[in-house]
Parts: sequence; structure tokens; C-alpha cells
Amino acid sequence: MSLFSVLSVCASGMAAQRTRAQLLVENMANAETTRTPEGGPYRRKDAIFTTAPQVSPFASVFQQELNPAVVGVQVAAVMEDAREPEKRYMPGHPDADANGYVAFPRLNPAEEMVDLVGAARGYQANVSAFAAIRDMIHRSIDLLR
Repeated sequence: MSLFSVLSVCASGMAAQRTRAQLLVENMANAETTRTPEGGPYRRKDAIFTTAPQVSPFASVFQQELNPAVVGVQVAAVMEDAREPEKRYMPGHPDADANGYVAFPRLNPAEEMVDLVGAARGYQANVSAFAAIRDMIHRSIDLLR
């Protein structure tokens, strides 16, 4: 595996973690949203990761044929929570049903924050690996001078 291939793997990890973080922030921002354009309360969203082959634009065809197993990560799908919404008794609320209950999104802000910290750490790990590879490339170039 070339150093440039590792850079593309790190970049794919950063892109996937950025998407995950965006979804987590959207979830927290809509924690109290009872009405959406689709109808009903907001549904929690989560990113599903899968492996994806990585192609380095710097790698030669010969090198790709020798080592085609460079695999990164990508967001395969964005899943919406299918569970029933949480019902709260609020008879004066404009979205209350005939019995006075309002449907709220089923999500836990503390859990969302923990997931967001995990996404930030995953992103930072990819940035650190990216920086280490960049330093290796710079040192290699300096040795060849």
C-alpha cells in the first residue's frame, strides 16, 4: 500500500465522520420538533458506514494491479428511526391529539452528545493519521534531496 493510498483512506474516513457529525447535530437541533413537512415529529437519523475501494489519483496502473485491496469507508445510507414517537401529555399544545398527547422525537440528547464526541474523535484520528503520512512524505522528499 502506498502512502498516497493511505491518504485517500484517511480522507474517506474524515468525510464519513463529517456526515455522521452533521446528522447528530441535526438530531440535537430537532429534539423538540413535533411537526415536519413530511408530517409527524422529527425522526432521528443515523449514518450507516460501509467499506469502499479507494483509488489514489497518484498511483500507477501497475501498482493498483499489484495491490487492489485498498479499502476506505463511506456512508452507505442514512437510516431514520422507525420507533414510535414519545408521547407527552400537553393538552394546550397546537400539535396535541384528541386526548391531549403530543408526539415528540424519540432521542436522548445525552446519547447524541456521546455519539458526537465519538464522531469528533474518529475525525481527529483520521486527521492525525493524515498528518503523520504527510510528514513521512516530506521526510522522504528531504532524504532524496
